[in-house]
Amino acid sequence: MNPGKSEVLDFPSTNFSKKVSEEFGYDEFIVRRWERFFGREQTLKLIEAMESVPKYLRVNTLKVKEKDLIKRMEKRGFRLEKTEVDFCYEILEERYSAGATPEYLMGYYYLMDKSSCIPPLVLDPKGKDVVIDFAASPGGKTTMLAQLMENRGVILALEVNRERIRALRDNIQRMGVINTAILKMDASVFHRTGIKADKILLDAPCTGEGIIHKDPSRKVSRGEKDIQFCSGLQKKMIFSAIESLKENGVLVYSTCSLTPEENEFVINDLLDYCEEKGIGVEMEEIPFGEEALMLPGIKEEVKLARRFYPHIHRCSGFFVAKLRRV
Repeated sequence: MNPGKSEVLDFPSTNFSKKVSEEFGYDEFIVRRWERFFGREQTLKLIEAMESVPKYLRVNTLKVKEKDLIKRMEKRGFRLEKTEVDFCYEILEERYSAGATPEYLMGYYYLMDKSSCIPPLVLDPKGKDVVIDFAASPGGKTTMLAQLMENRGVILALEVNRERIRALRDNIQRMGVINTAILKMDASVFHRTGIKADKILLDAPCTGEGIIHKDPSRKVSRGEKDIQFCSGLQKKMIFSAIESLKENGVLVYSTCSLTPEENEFVINDLLDYCEEKGIGVEMEEIPFGEEALMLPGIKEEVKLARRFYPHIHRCSGFFVAKLRRV
């Protein structure tokens, strides 16, 4: 079951995969893989939960105290509930779009899934750090990093697509972030600059299986070639990231994908890369989430990475891994 450098795992159709894919409008390729990875019961629960993932917001404490924002939103007819994730609230009721309030426009909060708040919290940047966001646009995680750093230190926000830089810039300004510089460049070659960071966040471009609830077209629009392309890009980016870390620096890798080729096997290949290059690296434990998929060929230490699922955590499907250069 261990895929090669460009191979994507696939499995025969079953009556279950045919029936479920027809009922929920999925490409059967996705369902039969989930069936093999997670089992039938968990796959059905995942697919059902994907239809109704809650909406969340992240309070921006650079501009407002949490309790003050809650009061303001309640006066506008919104009902929010604190989640187990710092600064993150579930939107239980909204009188109108949460993206159209004065508080939103003033940058008091950012609309982002609960799972998206986890990678910055796991990275845990400090005010003295040099931090690089390797895939920054549209800026949800970048601005959360700045919030955790209390607008101190330095963040380099990398974005290769010029069209996406505008949204990144607008969000940085809206959220009151002043410690961040945007660089238009390909993160996969960033290591050539010679710049070394204390901490790097790589929320990598991916097929987005975990955000089907936001974009139902992904039920049928992502296939084997997309997984191959994303996996190849992710490996180039993560190799560049590990080369760009200072000694004792921390890298957090994440995706909103459920495919092991974009997650566990990327980390596995990174560990092989580091061994070949003589780079010391250790996986670090993340104290919440579900254990990584331990498929044949996956190194034992990869189990320290974590997965998040709609049917278990009521959020987008997500993968997070934390590594330290030693």
